[in-house]
Amino acid sequence: MKTDSKNPKHSSQECTKSLAAVGDALYVIGGKWKLRIIIALQEGNKRFNELQRTVEGISARVLSNELKELEMNGFVKRNVYAETPVVVEYEITEYSHSLQEVLNSLMEWGRRHRDKIRREMKKNV
Repeated sequence: MKTDSKNPKHSSQECTKSLAAVGDALYVIGGKWKLRIIIALQEGNKRFNELQRTVEGISARVLSNELKELEMNGFVKRNVYAETPVVVEYEITEYSHSLQEVLNSLMEWGRRHRDKIRREMKKNV
């Protein structure tokens, strides 16, 4: 949905389509952890415990569930190596690279937002 910044109004149909598209995206990548997991895996393949240490604050149960959902949606691949003991590694898929523009935009917005909040806090002190 492209809008003119001087005239941000949308037709009802455009609004409905935009809401559906954003809903679909948030269903797949929304929440506190999914994008963080994908970013952590951009460094390279990681085993479960290594991934849990990298993504600070996530519980094993939540990480397990998030990895299953990311795998189901094609963003993460689970590799099982039949060694003794069995080794399981997670890696991002080629499809996960389709999120790079979204990640870059979110990171930039997050930096700007943090700076804005800090500036406002300094003014109020």
